[in-house]
Amino acid sequence: MEYTGGPRHAVQPVKRFVAHCYEWLEALISSLIVVVLLFTLLFRIVNVSGPSMLPTLQSNDRVLLTSYFYQPKQGDVVVITHTAKLQEPIIKRVIALENQTVDIDFETGTVYVDGQALDESAYIENGITTQPSDYTYPLTVPPGHLFVLGDNRAVSNDSRSSAVGMIDERYVLGKAEFVVFPFSRFGKIL
Repeated sequence: MEYTGGPRHAVQPVKRFVAHCYEWLEALISSLIVVVLLFTLLFRIVNVSGPSMLPTLQSNDRVLLTSYFYQPKQGDVVVITHTAKLQEPIIKRVIALENQTVDIDFETGTVYVDGQALDESAYIENGITTQPSDYTYPLTVPPGHLFVLGDNRAVSNDSRSSAVGMIDERYVLGKAEFVVFPFSRFGKIL
């Protein structure tokens, strides 16, 4: 009688299967670690609450934020961790940077930065800013601060209000880049 290998050969496929499972588990754990690091250091998902950024953002939109080495620029939509008197995060558009002068003509609703009227037609439906302010204009943005406004100016609590005021750049969590949910609104934020 000739020996054919018997049960000894049956162990080999089991060992290969177990080794293959370990390889998949290793790849899955490595991928999970990379995703966690990316969303901890480079990206964040934030929920929009309220109507202050309509029509650009709607309440309950989920936005992807970039925050690593981010330097705010005029026109960016940013998330601010807290303000002068509010302790909850808000999302607003950067209108002016440090040392720039902001003026608002509340009769015509025009916003001026360093004497130049801003063209806000891309993100404001009616294109005007008539909501009153707690401040006297023109005003200059202090070093290390930003002047921000919501796109829905009639209901936005923003830098025109002493509750928000000028935003310390250290409290900017990051730039809102994309709407990621709901999927029907997926796309880049203007």
